[in-house]
Order: sequence, then structure tokens, then C-alpha cells
Amino acid sequence: MSKEYDVYIDGKYYPKKEAKISVFDHGFLYGDGVFEGIRAYEGCVFKLNEHIDRLYESAKSIELIIPLSKEDFKKAILETLKRNNLKDAYIRVVISRGIGTLGLNPTLCPKASIIIITDYLEPLYEGKNATAIIASTSRNSVTALNPMIKSLNYLNNILARIEANKAGVNEAIMLNQNGTICEGTGDNIFIVKAGIIITPPSAAAILLGITRQVVIDLAKDESLKIVERSITVHELNNADEAFFTGTAAEIAPLVNVDGRVIGNGEPGPITRILIENFKKIRKCGIPIYS
Repeated sequence: MSKEYDVYIDGKYYPKKEAKISVFDHGFLYGDGVFEGIRAYEGCVFKLNEHIDRLYESAKSIELIIPLSKEDFKKAILETLKRNNLKDAYIRVVISRGIGTLGLNPTLCPKASIIIITDYLEPLYEGKNATAIIASTSRNSVTALNPMIKSLNYLNNILARIEANKAGVNEAIMLNQNGTICEGTGDNIFIVKAGIIITPPSAAAILLGITRQVVIDLAKDESLKIVERSITVHELNNADEAFFTGTAAEIAPLVNVDGRVIGNGEPGPITRILIENFKKIRKCGIPIYS
């Protein structure tokens, strides 16, 4: 964080330098927990209800009891933003299994911990085009750790991100166990071919992104045809347009994959329409200061 914003931990606020967790916390020891990334624009939190719903769904899937109701959780987020006097912000919400023993047994953690971090964060690709590689690291199988659970265990994504770093590109695209395109390390992916927008379905081992759904809705509002189906690497290489979506990334044009230029190497017309329409609606949400 760039400023000394206060951090919410289990109902109390701590300055950045004093915000700490126990070394016996199972989130730290085992990545045992869930999280969400949320944005606020111009004094309103975008898609807060949807993010909180997904957070609680992730927690339910790993049998993690969140010690706050959804309404109280939303109030805590808004209060943290107010306390830090933020109107435009990135919000990181973390639910850890809490303090336990050195063993794996989660039932020995009596209470989950809640952490809310707020800061200002520019969109990852603001005004820039994205480049990527196809990662050799495959996405977790749905029978191992289902990617629809937004868990603290992100090592699968990090290994692919290391590949992107070594290749000198912005992102790595991960394939599922069938060899078809899944998603990026921190964002969903779309391609455009002959005016049709295509994105992998939930069955392809993806996280159902909030921004992904926003883009699907925006496309329908523009009467654009959108299809959820498997995408091969060959189709990506020969797409007219491609882009990533995510809370941190927003909508990012993808113009080069493994050194192959996508389309004409510039954001395509459909991508540009979706970016402009997204900018119009992103300031709509739950007000921080009411």
C-alpha cells in the first residue's frame, strides 16, 4: 500500500505497519481461506453484492464459517473505506480459517479471521494493451481444487505467472486438463471471431468472474452475439480480437500471444465498445458516503 491506510482485522483497525496475523493462522500456514478483490469508483462500490455472494459461496465450499452476516460484512467494507477517506479504491477482503495448530485439521481453528484492506490501485492495463503466453502450467482440475472457489491457495496461478515474467509478457493463459483455454492467472479471457464474442464456460475450469458477467451483460445490451464454449489455442491465435476481464484488470485488449499478433495488433471495434460502455457503468454501485 502506498499510504498509511488503516486495515480492518476482526472488528478493529490497525495502521498498515501494525496490521499483523499470527504465524499459527491457517491462512498463512496452508492457504486455508478465501478472498475477494473489489473496486470502488467515484464514491460507489461496484458490484458489492455480487462479490459478497461469491465470497460466501467460496467459504461454503470449503466449510469455512464467516463470523459476520452478509449485511454486516458490507457495512464493515463501507466503514473501512470511510475511515480511510477513499472514493476510488481497490478493496481486498480476506477470510482465513484463523489461528489453529501446526496440523492440517481445520476443526482445530475455533474462529475465522476477517481482514479488509483498502488502497488506491490503477487498473492493471490502463490505456495499455496486454501481451501473453500460453503457460505450460495447467489449471487445477475441478476434481482437485475447483477454480470456482476463490481460495487463498493461488500457487497454481503463481507458477503460471512466473512463466509470464520470464517471457517478458503481461499475462499467462492457462489451459485445462483437456488442453483448451481456461483463463489468465488473474483474469478471464474472451475472443471475437466474425463478430461473435466467445468465452470459456464454467465447465472449462474457470473462476466465474464478476467483470466477466458484466461484459456478457454489456454485450447483450449491444445486441452482440455471445457464446460460452470451449476455445482452442488455434482459435485464439486466429481471433479477430481478444481481451481479458477482471476486477483489477477491468477490460484489457490482448494483442499478442506467444509472439503471434491477434487481429491487427490493436484493440478491435467490439473490444473498444465494451471498454467505453464499462467506463459508463462502473461508477454505479453502493454509495460509500450516503
